[in-house]
Amino acid sequence: MNITKKTFGKTEDGRAVDIFTLSNSKGMSAEITNFAGAIVTLKVPDKNSKVADVVLGYEKFQPYEKNGPHLGALIGRHGNRIENAEFELNGVTYKLAKNNGNNHLHGGLVGFDKVLWSAEIVGEENEQTLKLTYLSKDMEEGYPGNLSVTVFYSVTEDNELSINYQAVTDKDTVVNLTNHTYFNLSGHNSGNILDHEVYINADQFTVINNESIPTGEIANVKGTPLDFTTMSRVGDRISAEDTQIKNGHGYDHNFVLNAKGNLSVKTAEVYDPESGRFMEVYTNKPGMQFYSGNGLKNVEAGKAGANYNRNDGLCLETQFYPNALKHKNFPSPILKVGDEYNFTTIYKFGAR
Repeated sequence: MNITKKTFGKTEDGRAVDIFTLSNSKGMSAEITNFAGAIVTLKVPDKNSKVADVVLGYEKFQPYEKNGPHLGALIGRHGNRIENAEFELNGVTYKLAKNNGNNHLHGGLVGFDKVLWSAEIVGEENEQTLKLTYLSKDMEEGYPGNLSVTVFYSVTEDNELSINYQAVTDKDTVVNLTNHTYFNLSGHNSGNILDHEVYINADQFTVINNESIPTGEIANVKGTPLDFTTMSRVGDRISAEDTQIKNGHGYDHNFVLNAKGNLSVKTAEVYDPESGRFMEVYTNKPGMQFYSGNGLKNVEAGKAGANYNRNDGLCLETQFYPNALKHKNFPSPILKVGDEYNFTTIYKFGAR
């Protein structure tokens, strides 16, 4: 894999932003910017070897500074929602920004999706990796501890996009890093993903209330619209008369993964019958949010003049369960001093 670099733009305060192209010999390439660590483009072949860009993104840099839908971005310190925008750790209550109603979402007002990361190309020729680093200072967005974060992006000869997240802290803190890329395997500007088929290797999900906050209950998917244990068309049950579908305004739910941290076990698959493209997901995270792009609305300045709307892309965000600090039966997102946060997610592409 080779990586090239070019200028992408400047931030409002004048800092230079770069974009990096990661490519292999099979026709797959990804463009990633060091602002937000955002995946700007991801080009993969279909069943006829035709290459298309399968992620939603912006044509130019400037919209990434606003980026309400978090297109392609790294998310932190804490991806997803925290109830009442506060948590208790070691007997101390930490107050966070209320940026999603009464709750905290995706790290706050200036989360990791709104910062400029340091970037470095590492490794030998043909085996290069993009290394992004960021120091989140103590009490940034209300979180304790100086958190040193490193994210590695790589494209392999097996048509995999691999993301490795690492972090250490000097004070016990909360960390839940993920990526918020919207995928559309027909092509980023091809309309909605309702005809895509999805498989999720999870027998259970975390029940949400009408603010999309997990209640602590873990329920079985069997017999519900959230059963993706066999390949199912996204649009078939997305408007079902079901409390969970209504609460999520479609799919916006965390799944309890059967892989239980085994990176070699397939967590999910998305298939597009039109192009024949498929995407497999592998992770050692305990959970994954399936989000069907319910909140997309008139997202302008998209690539090639695209205007993204509801359900035009789907996200598969690997994670700790949302609101985990409020529920002791959920895996803990606490990172202690002396420990290392180290998780990997792989998106693997093919066609049939």
